[in-house]
Amino acid sequence: MDNRTFLIAGIFVAVLIAVVAVFLASSDPDGLESTALIIQGDKTLTGDTPQGAQVNEDVPDRFVYEAPMKDYSLGGRLGSTGGIIAMVLGVLLSLGLVLGATKILARPNR
Repeated sequence: MDNRTFLIAGIFVAVLIAVVAVFLASSDPDGLESTALIIQGDKTLTGDTPQGAQVNEDVPDRFVYEAPMKDYSLGGRLGSTGGIIAMVLGVLLSLGLVLGATKILARPNR
């Protein structure tokens, strides 16, 4: 198998996983979001997430960041279709960044 075929197969598998992940993902916060809820005092380390608990992002004198595709969606306008589009765009954007970085780093020293 040549590199081009391997790359195309890898992109296909990544997109397939992204599409399936939209339907299998849990709505229960995990990772950084769960940790933020613990720090806020809205959740205990070993307890379940209370219904409706949200991360308080409006803290004075703190850095605030709005994600372009928050919760892997396009603002709730398209439902699961928006989630699929957001995931596929994320995969392609990540691929583009990695390929761009490898092109820059693989240049011979002049």
